[in-house]
Amino acid sequence: MLDLTPPRNELDPIEIASRDEIAALQLQLLKGTLARVYAHVPAYRQTFDAAGVHPDDLRTLADLAKFPFTTKADLRANYPFGLFAAPRAEIVRIHASSGTTGKPTVVGYTKGDIDVWAEVVARSIRASGGRRGMTLHNAYGYGLFTGGLGLHYGAERLGLTVIPISGGMTERQVQLITDFAPDIITVTPSYMLAILDEFRRVGLDPAKTSLKVGIFGAEPWTNSMRTEIEQAFDMHAVDIYGLSEVIGPGVGNECVETKDGLHLWEDHFYPEIIDPVAGRVLPDGERGELVLTTLTKEGMPVIRYRTRDLTRLLPGTARSMRRMEKITGRSDDMMIVRGVNVFPTQIEEQILKVCGLAPHYQIVLTREARMDEMEVLVEAAPAGAQAEARRASAVELGHLVKNLIGVTAKITVTAPGGVERSQGKARRVIDLRSKE
Repeated sequence: MLDLTPPRNELDPIEIASRDEIAALQLQLLKGTLARVYAHVPAYRQTFDAAGVHPDDLRTLADLAKFPFTTKADLRANYPFGLFAAPRAEIVRIHASSGTTGKPTVVGYTKGDIDVWAEVVARSIRASGGRRGMTLHNAYGYGLFTGGLGLHYGAERLGLTVIPISGGMTERQVQLITDFAPDIITVTPSYMLAILDEFRRVGLDPAKTSLKVGIFGAEPWTNSMRTEIEQAFDMHAVDIYGLSEVIGPGVGNECVETKDGLHLWEDHFYPEIIDPVAGRVLPDGERGELVLTTLTKEGMPVIRYRTRDLTRLLPGTARSMRRMEKITGRSDDMMIVRGVNVFPTQIEEQILKVCGLAPHYQIVLTREARMDEMEVLVEAAPAGAQAEARRASAVELGHLVKNLIGVTAKITVTAPGGVERSQGKARRVIDLRSKE
């Protein structure tokens, strides 16, 4: 793989500023954000008053812990535009979640917000190894989902040529990668595996493509999956992080030279880690739930937004800004099986250790006679498709899951192509317990 480390003189000065400089900027911006929402968003003013806090109470960054959290329930309670802090005439873009678990969460952007978003995504692509003049194949979904347009605007800001193919049409994805020779691909990691399968199905060697970098996000993925993708395509695979409620993709990104966690762009987003049950702030280095406060958003700032993503904060390496460890799961996606906490990424790690299995899987939860049952539905790799090999792979995976998690799982190994494919975020868990 090529060395794509960006020259230091191409970085934004704040990326390599001292921690004192970063903290001083954060405090200044945070004071302005708190004042903005208190003055212009009645819902925030009410929650601040109910908690007995006022923007003037923020004298140090640690004082932010006095202010109440914002949750997805707050966004839905104020649907659609109740948390906007700018007049509707100044809102130039609206994005929204899919709303699969209730009302969608709506986010509004001013022209200034769109500029900031493009800036942080451009910074993320540069940290990934992107350079002016490269071509980017954007397979994130366009529309109300923030992934497609977020990466698109950031790539253009950095000076890249963008191929806006969006998601789906896997055969065409492979054709355009082959014909247009892009340098970078942006897509969910699970869909990248579907693209890899298609390369192999049509007899093309993925290692001979023009791709130099893959920027993957929108769902948790493991270092084992990184290794598989990098080896198959002979390219760098880096992680991007974001969420619509905060801005979209571009909150943080791995640096291609280190790949040791995602540097958070702390001049725009203030991170905290909290105990997901007690809600208290945890020191850097301890694992908990990520909470984010926007520092520069105008249209819809969010204060102490509970992301439900589980991670920890670490010192900066390639940049001065702190790193976020790769997401290990979500506090609200965590499965509790017979009293044991289980995350899909834990299962994925074990699947990738079994050479006879492909990285396509689903976890099905049921309840029989008041007892939780977990089935791992996983696909055989082409080389392990014979019935005897599939039985052996099932036994091996069952032992690995039992030893790691302490729960006995039923393992069903299907023939190649037997597991539902994702064209966006993978549907990893099917929980049928509430329906029984």
